[in-house]
Amino acid sequence: MNKKMPKIALGAWAWGCGAVGGDQVFGNCLSKEELRPVFEAALKNGLTLWDTAAVYGEGTSEQILGDFVKDIRRGEIMIATKFTPHIAEDSADAMKKMLDGSKARLHTDVIDLYWIHNPADIERWTPQIIPLAKSGQIQEIGVSNHNLDEIKRVNEILGAEGLRISAVQNHYSLLHRSSEYAGILEYCRQNDIIFYAYMILEQGALTGKYDQSHPFPKGSVRAEAYNHALPELEILVRELERIGKRYNASPAQVVTAWAIAKGTLPLIGVTKVKQVEEAAAAADIRLTEEEIILIENLADKTGVQTLRDWEKDM
Repeated sequence: MNKKMPKIALGAWAWGCGAVGGDQVFGNCLSKEELRPVFEAALKNGLTLWDTAAVYGEGTSEQILGDFVKDIRRGEIMIATKFTPHIAEDSADAMKKMLDGSKARLHTDVIDLYWIHNPADIERWTPQIIPLAKSGQIQEIGVSNHNLDEIKRVNEILGAEGLRISAVQNHYSLLHRSSEYAGILEYCRQNDIIFYAYMILEQGALTGKYDQSHPFPKGSVRAEAYNHALPELEILVRELERIGKRYNASPAQVVTAWAIAKGTLPLIGVTKVKQVEEAAAAADIRLTEEEIILIENLADKTGVQTLRDWEKDM
């Protein structure tokens, strides 16, 4: 991207309701009135990069973000959204149609970063993004949930047309370092690709907010994924709290600082003003090498696996 990149991106997955929306995944359904202060706090703190998707809440996440975006100058914010193959129609211009819908909901003619959400049928979908990029409707191309071979294949297809991947977005956290072990982080470093680390907080499981006495909301996807592992996670969170005291920081800020230290751009879902303010402050924390090794080793010892049903081991 040509614009100045912040050290942290903000995610709007929990914004909006419906299929794959905040109510199903996170156990809440937030209104525009509740979320507007969050957006305004982000601008105030210099966090200008937002990530969403057409599939989140069946477009309602994009719609809410778009209602805020239309009230400011477009150059003040960067928008990333996604083409999701499994909700695409079976047509030759399916990607263009999904992009058009996203642009309409987001009140913009140009998407700063357009992701191919997963590697379903790379040979079919990658070519469809080429004319959209060449026409200027999208500024940068990214891929999400792709392994190293898939990333390289997408780059081959794009490279034949003078284009390239600018960003990779994969699940990456203290509990899920698959992209690191597979060499994806190193490939990104070598090829000037920004690695967006999503779910670094494991949807709240590493923030200290949830424990055995305060589990995730019953019936939510998060509850199914994490509640059974809360006893093991409490050990790790206690260490994050201990390290945080040295920096006057929360566990979430320590985790965010870790992700930045690993050379990634952490993508943090936010639904509260405090979360935005904490994320902005976390960018200034510099963990020691000893602290990084300690929390990584402790995370490994928990034995908690956080591979989700839409993901694969990289």
